[in-house]
This record gives sequence, structure tokens and C-alpha cells, in this order.
Amino acid sequence: MALLPAALWAQAPSKEDVLQAMRKAAGFYRGQVSTEGGYHFYYAADLSYGRSESAEGPTQVEVQREATPIVALAYLDAFEKTGEKAFLEYARAAAHALVRGQLSSGGWDYLIEFDPEKRKQYQYRADNNCAGDRRGVTNLDDNVTQAAVRVLARVDRALNFADAKVHEAALFALDKLMAAQYPVGAWPQRFRTPPDFSKFPVKRASYPETWSRKWPGPDYQTHYTFNDNSTLDAIDMMLEAARIYKDPRYRASAEKGGQFILLAQMPDPQPAWAQQYNAEMQPAWARVFEPPSVTGGESQGVMRMLMALYRETGDRKYLEPIPRAIKYLKGSAVPRGNAESFRRIPPGPVLARFYELKTNKPLYITKGSRLAAAGLGSRMVDGYEISYAPDSVITHYNVLTSGRELATIEEDYRQLAAANPNTIRRPEILHGLSPWSERTTKAGSTSELGAEARKLIDSLDARGAWTKTGAIGKADRLVFVYAAKDMVLRLGRGPADGSAGGGDRAARAQVIPLKENDTIEVYAGAQPPLGKIISSADFARNLTRLAEYAARLR
Repeated sequence: MALLPAALWAQAPSKEDVLQAMRKAAGFYRGQVSTEGGYHFYYAADLSYGRSESAEGPTQVEVQREATPIVALAYLDAFEKTGEKAFLEYARAAAHALVRGQLSSGGWDYLIEFDPEKRKQYQYRADNNCAGDRRGVTNLDDNVTQAAVRVLARVDRALNFADAKVHEAALFALDKLMAAQYPVGAWPQRFRTPPDFSKFPVKRASYPETWSRKWPGPDYQTHYTFNDNSTLDAIDMMLEAARIYKDPRYRASAEKGGQFILLAQMPDPQPAWAQQYNAEMQPAWARVFEPPSVTGGESQGVMRMLMALYRETGDRKYLEPIPRAIKYLKGSAVPRGNAESFRRIPPGPVLARFYELKTNKPLYITKGSRLAAAGLGSRMVDGYEISYAPDSVITHYNVLTSGRELATIEEDYRQLAAANPNTIRRPEILHGLSPWSERTTKAGSTSELGAEARKLIDSLDARGAWTKTGAIGKADRLVFVYAAKDMVLRLGRGPADGSAGGGDRAARAQVIPLKENDTIEVYAGAQPPLGKIISSADFARNLTRLAEYAARLR
């Protein structure tokens, strides 16, 4: 162990201190927080309520990365670094939660339902409930199915492939994903059954002669998509599966995905990539705020994936598109302005998320008000029009993105291009849910980790929970309003100035000004939303950091 400065030495926890804290925190999270081994994004500190982006309440868990997958991999990291079998069993429990949420189509949707009656609405394989038109669409958006497969495969390897349910579910998912892969090498964002491949010929990317400035509607799930790195995560998932299972079919599927990346690079004058393409391999609409365009956001991820493919295969064809794309993107930087959309971008170059086809003008999407009411769904009231100006644009989705990563992409490309291909392969054991996107960083010195470990141990409450100030709402939200422009909220039926007199509350209206970007939420009952929360992402990060420190101690 590296020598600690004297001041830190007295404060640095011993290995047993760290292990005890890890056992306490993980035992609490598995024993008191989890539902059937799975997890939400956030919980009220008293565990009375949990919610995620799509799931909420005590009978559901989330499959997106910040919930079940990230917690499962934290347990695996803890097992790998300490050898303690309890952590592996907690990871196994999370894998079994995923097994119970696997759909007959092979993958997963955002949430898993465990209530026996509600489960009948879903085509869960574990329940042999695959007939009919129940909810059963595999979702590759937001790294959902890809992350679930990574968790299953890594747990499967850690268990020496001895857990039949975990092993079979992983292989079934991989087979279904290969069956759904388009001839061009891409995947649809969602699928129930494999697409009719005769309608999706292999073509090289091109520009449409014209495209509508009006959103045509939500039918975009069959598009080839880079949005949210869906295809990139699928490619790298296949690369990792080939390592774990020694099956060349998975490597071939990944390289087929690499073929799609090469074909999808747009020709001059914009040699980068679109968010999504139609069957003609032309940029296409997705959601109302995702127009046909060349993207300054996902294009950066595509280049990182090309370098990962090169590191895996040694084939220089994966490096060839990168210099042209970097030159184009560096030349497409947007002058930094004073609009709110620029304030959310860190210092450095700024790129547009969307560049107009051929003209390369940045495209923005105007802000719209939104109303959601319990039982009635969500509705956009106004806005969501294409604009050439960065003012009053949507805030729930970045229409600008940082270009700071371009410099590191260019540096990494030059190093890879000059290196011996035999020396650049990634480590045999991959970590994280998107290894293709992660650069090697130092974990910190032992003294720094020791000081951090002491703070983490001291911040655990008596149960073994890490809490923080925050609000996650309540289960019984009735109304949500997002104000895209200045509005007023009126409470009560009488005059706002109180001139009606009397003690009747209805006669005393209150007018509250709402500024742009303000929100209103109305909940049933008198109990306000709680102010202390527990975060699965925080738990996973803290457990992993303690495990890293424990691994350095004798």
C-alpha cells in the first residue's frame, strides 16, 4: 500500500472498516430497498415510495442504467475486488429480476412488473405468457436491453455459467437480437418480431431531395438509430458477448454493426452521421423534437465506437472515416451566445445537436408548454417548431452539445493510428454499461481514496443508507404543468385582491406568477413530497469506490 500522509493516515479506514461498511450498505440495499432483486432510480429516505423514469411503486423496478443494471454491476465490482460471495449473490438476485422481466421477443422494456395480476398484461417468458398482443416489445432505447444483457452475461461468467436461468436468458436474448439485426447492420429502436428484411435493402447513406419541416408522427421505431447510442451499445454488447461466450456469431454481428456505421457516414458536405435513418438510408424524423439532420452529438459517440472496433479487430477500415468527420465537426462549431441553451453547455466549443441537411445551419426546436393529468396522459400545448434561432428552445432535451470531446477523440485517433495493433486491444474484462465510450482514467491515489472512503463510511446512516436532499414527488400526482413562457397560477375562485371580504377561502384567490421553465405539480392528500431521498446511482458509485479502496489494502 502506498504511504499515506500522516494527517490522512490517522483518518484512513482499515480494510475491515471498509468491508464492514460495504456489507452494511449492500445488505441494506438488497434486503430493504430492492424489489425481487431489482431497483428504482430513487427512493424516499423512509422507503415509503420508489420511482424511476418509467416505473414507480413497490411492485415495479426499472431496467434503465441508473437503476437495476448499475446496482447489479456495483455488486459485481464489489465481489471482484473483495472476493466476498454475498456481493455475488446480490448480483445474482438482480440478474434473476431481469430474467423475470425478459419478454418473449427476447429483450426488455423500461420496467419490470412483479404484481401477479398486472404481470398478465406483459408477455413475460418466465410466466409463459407469450400469446396475444400483450405488452411485449423489446426496447433498445436508452441502453435498456443492451444493459440487461451485459448484466446477465457478466453475472453468468462470475457464476461459472452454472446458473441455468441466467445462462439461458442471456443466450436467448442474444439470439433474438441477432435475428432482429437489419441486413445493413443496424438495429431497430424497438421490435416485437424481426422486421421484413426485404423492405430494408443495404444502401449507403444519402441526402433526401426534400424533407418536411413538420413532424409526420410517431412511427419511427423501425428506423436505423444512433439516437441515445442505441446501435453503438448493441454493437459493443455483442463484442463483449463474444468474449464471454467464445461464440464467433456475436463477433460477426458486431462487425456487421460496424459495417452499418461505415455505410451511414453522410457524404460531403457533412461527412458525419444522422441520429436515425429510414429504409432508404436517408436521415429521417423520429420524435417531434428530432428532425432529419446531421448530428453533432451522436456523431462523437460513433467515432468512439469506430475506435473500439479497431481495437477489437485491428482492421483499419474503422479508422478511415474519422479524420473527415472530425474536420467537419470542428468546422461546424456554433458561436457561443447568451441564450439559455448555451448556459447549460460547459466552456469550450459548442456544436448543434442538429445541422440542417446540406446547408449545415444549426436547427433548434422551440419550447412548448406541457400538461399531464392523471389518467389522461400528457399533451403538448404549443411550440415544438423548427427554428434557426437558439432562443426559447426546449430544455428537456439538449439542442446544443459540447464539442470539448472532439480534441480527445482526435488525440485518441492519432495514437491508435500510430500504434502497433497488437498492443491496443481493450482489457479482457470490461466494466461499465457503455465500455466503448469510456477512456482509461486514474482511480486516484491511495491517500485520496482513503480520505474519500472515510467520508463515505461516516455518511452512512444507522441502517446503512446514503441519503441526500432531493424530491422525487409522490405516487399520487394528479397534475403536472410545464410553463414554456410566463404564465400565472390562480388559487381560489374569488377576487385576487381579497376585495370580496369575508372568511370564505373561496373568496380569497391568490395569483402566483410563473416564469419560463417553472413547473407545477398537484398531489392527492395532505402529505407533502419528502425532502430526503436515496439514489441507486449514488449507492452504486459509493460501493464501487469503497471496493476500489479495499482492493488496495492488505
